[in-house]
Amino acid sequence: MIIREKYLKAIRGFYDSDLIKVITGVRRCGKSVILETIMNEIKRKTTNIIYLNFEKTTDFDKASDVKSLINYVKNNREKGKCYCFFDEIQELDDWQVAVKDLRLDNCSVFITGSNSKLLSSEFLTLLSGRFVSFRIRPFVYKEIKEYSNELGINVDIANYLIWGGFPGRFNNITLDGTKTYLSDLENTIVINDLIRRYKIRKEVPFKKIVNYILCSNSRIFSIRSIHRYIKNDFPDLSIMTVSKYIEYLKEAYIIDEIPQYSTKTKRELQYYGKIYNSDVCFNSLRANNNRYDLDHNLENIVYNELLYMGYDLKVYNNNAKEIDFLASKDNKTFYIQVAYSVADEKAYNREIGAFKDLDNLNQKILITNDIIDYSTSTIKHIKLEDFLMIEDF
Repeated sequence: MIIREKYLKAIRGFYDSDLIKVITGVRRCGKSVILETIMNEIKRKTTNIIYLNFEKTTDFDKASDVKSLINYVKNNREKGKCYCFFDEIQELDDWQVAVKDLRLDNCSVFITGSNSKLLSSEFLTLLSGRFVSFRIRPFVYKEIKEYSNELGINVDIANYLIWGGFPGRFNNITLDGTKTYLSDLENTIVINDLIRRYKIRKEVPFKKIVNYILCSNSRIFSIRSIHRYIKNDFPDLSIMTVSKYIEYLKEAYIIDEIPQYSTKTKRELQYYGKIYNSDVCFNSLRANNNRYDLDHNLENIVYNELLYMGYDLKVYNNNAKEIDFLASKDNKTFYIQVAYSVADEKAYNREIGAFKDLDNLNQKILITNDIIDYSTSTIKHIKLEDFLMIEDF
């Protein structure tokens, strides 16, 4: 497995800190491998390390409640600073109390979890100012290239646009193997992490909403529009329930939502946002007859790559013309428009026209899968194959 230096670099400065290191992200995005890499680095200087994976029955039996976890660490640690690693700790009730006590007992604590409830209001209240969090995501293309070289396989951009970057899928090089792995992963998340955890009784409408949302990546949405879509089939389903179901998907890191920024009001529009899947495979698994949604998947890919680069992202409403991303970092801002192709004149005019009337204080960027350079005097065109390999603009 590759060393994911981008994430490790951000975490290393906290190895010896008494702040709790919280590593989050969707299931099987590589959190456990990050944790293992950190442990291997720390093993170079000490053997005073405790590791428990709370999804393993044998480990859970060692510390099945707060008291037994504290006692387990106490009975198995060495003298001096102890480094504690707890994988998928949300499986343990009231784990917050345990890590709070351990950090005060000369322990450097690292925890992982695949649900944002890990950072719940209770956790924030109990440990306010005493933790740092790091969101891990599936592979971006640079990481895929590195990992595929390690495995001796070839993964091209088209494959990435369809099946995304979950690390485990690259051990299944056949199409059927890839689909089976990703379908099993999604089923685990939807059934185990959501339906069972939240005791969802209305499974049929919930699954229909999940299907609709995961097919709607890279699109502006409102809760009311989703409610309108489903209310004919399920008239008793309230808009509040729909809202709650969407929050569950966010909490499991399956989808993200970014706000829309309006030029007219100079503020974020609170009732409309844009949905992006944590990985484009969730859209592609729903494709019929191999008719993959490459247009929206490409934009979703760019979204994930921009987050990896460290940009803060919003949708930009330019007088009713949508610009896909207002990307900001280090006091620099970019207007970014994404399209699969602008070879067709109508597509070119639509995408370029979105920049109309914007000043030139901020760089305007167009990203497409075209091989021809469509740059203008004010707009920089970046080919997708080049964008996927750059470190920054």
